[in-house]
Parts: sequence; C-alpha cells; structure tokens
Amino acid sequence: MSQGPTVLFTYDILREDEKLLLRALKELARVNPIHIPSTPLQIGNPNRVAADIALVRGVSGRTALYGAIAVESWGIRSINTPESIMAASDKAYTHLSLSRKGVPQPRTLVSTDPQAIPMAVRDIGYPAVVKPVKGSWGRLVNMVRDEFEAQLVAEHRSYLGVDLRASIIQEYVEKPGRDIRTFCVGGEAPAGIYRELSGGFATNIARGARASPVRLDRELEDLTLRSCEAVGVEVGGVDIVEDLRGGYVVLEVNPVPEFKTTQRVTGVDMAGIIAGYVVSSARR
Repeated sequence: MSQGPTVLFTYDILREDEKLLLRALKELARVNPIHIPSTPLQIGNPNRVAADIALVRGVSGRTALYGAIAVESWGIRSINTPESIMAASDKAYTHLSLSRKGVPQPRTLVSTDPQAIPMAVRDIGYPAVVKPVKGSWGRLVNMVRDEFEAQLVAEHRSYLGVDLRASIIQEYVEKPGRDIRTFCVGGEAPAGIYRELSGGFATNIARGARASPVRLDRELEDLTLRSCEAVGVEVGGVDIVEDLRGGYVVLEVNPVPEFKTTQRVTGVDMAGIIAGYVVSSARR
C-alpha cells in the first residue's frame, strides 16, 4: 500500500471515470472512498473522517455540492470547493462569474419565470437557445426559431419542478458543426477534444457526438484557465464554441467533468494528471 497522503474520494455512481481516478489515486496515496447516496452525511463533525484532502465526484451536481460541503465541515480541503461547484453548476451564476472576468460568451439573458421566455427570446433574436440553469448532457436544451416555439418552451417549463423553471436564453452561435471541450487541472490545460455533431444541434458526447483530439492553441488555453479561475474550480471542463463570425466563446464550466472519452481519443492520462494534482495539493 502506498505511504502517500490519505485522499477522501466521494462519489455517487462508480462510472468509468471514477474507476480510472481510483486506480490512479491508489498508485500515489491511501484512498478512503465514500459512497454518498448510501452514507448519511454529518455536517460540522470534523472527527467523522480523517484525510489530508478530498476529491469530490458526483453525477448529480447536488451530490457533489453536498459532498464538498460535508468534507469541508470535517476540516478537509475539497477539490473542488463547495463555492466553485455552486458557481459552475448554475448556468446563471457561471454567466455572471465569466462576465466579471471579461470571458467572451454568447449574448445571454436570465429568466426566473417561464412566462418571460418569449419576451427574452425576442430581445435576443431568433434563433435562440433556451437552457435550464441547472442540468447537464444537453437535457432540456431547446432551439427556439420563432414565437410559436418560444411559447411552447415557456408552457413546457411552467409544468416542471421549481429547479428547472429558471432558464438562460442565449443567442445561437453559428459554429462549424462542432464544439470544444477543454480541461483545467491546477492552472494547466492538459487536453481537449472536438465534439462533432451527429444530428440536431447539441454536441454532447452523451447525445451521440463524435470526439476527436484538438490542439490547444494559446487562445484556447487562456480561455480555459480564465474560465476555471472565474468560477474557482481547480479541476474542471470548459465548453467552448468557434464562432463563425470570428473567435471563441465560452458556453459553460463543468465542476465534475467526465474525461474518459478525452483520455481515450487523445492518449493523455487525465486520471493520472488529476490524481497527481490532488496528491501534490495534499502535500503542500
């Protein structure tokens, strides 16, 4: 067994990404895995678990957030912090954070009431993209091309739970049939991929997009690091599109990014890089 620091590893579902991370961490450190859904989290009890640092994972953004809150209440530094997970998990919060740092984004409005969506879309201009402020994998993301579609989206949102009624409305950015997912790990940008359309307009891998390596130029590296710094994440994924009018724009930041596809198509050992950063942070 490794004599390195002890890393607390929290997760809800043990996907391939988490298995890769656990394997990489065990080569460098002692690892204490905690399965969040089956474990009651005791807030404010620093004697519950002992570890030098925590790496928080979660398919559910809420699970990741509460996991980070819990481990920090136990006196253990969390990667990422609760504040950064909160900022990156809410698209409105992310938009504000990126705006403060001057990160280029599509023109964006925020609506807390579904009935305001048609007015916001008219202001942005057709076509526009409507997204819930909470969510991932391209779910409930709608392209709105006219007033009729705007009304349909507004009506549908009004029947959803409170967490899904708030939306961001963004101008549709003409892109070359793909977007870019890049990664930040401790102030470095180790890898990125193109995600190419396989139908529709969403370029999420979970929705069937095809992945291929991307060479990170200086502008992409700068955007990646500025975006992660803006929301405070140490380990994150950044979604970027190439605007056909010129330049890049940032869409969102993911505080618990999936990396298995990037590792596979680029050959970059993302799990090893993340594990190495976590362990080196514990030793500081």
